[in-house]
Amino acid sequence: MSGLSAAAPWLAAGTLVLCALLALHRPLGRLLRLLARSSLALAGLACLQQVGSGLGIALGVNWLNALVLGALGAPGFALLLMVQWALKT
Repeated sequence: MSGLSAAAPWLAAGTLVLCALLALHRPLGRLLRLLARSSLALAGLACLQQVGSGLGIALGVNWLNALVLGALGAPGFALLLMVQWALKT
């Protein structure tokens, strides 16, 4: 019985972790997808900074802009350009 009583906390903790992972499967997947899209958007912003000056487009390369682009995609890009235009005038 001492072996079972020693393993009981570990079994309870493992069951709790398993239940938490099952409950958070979908939100964690969405969070990881947003992180991946935001990372790609950050790389796109860095590329845009290189060629954007010739086009007259300049957006800051930061995580807030990347998060907006990662969450909204192309409409987020238009939103960032409109916000920049509205704040300049």
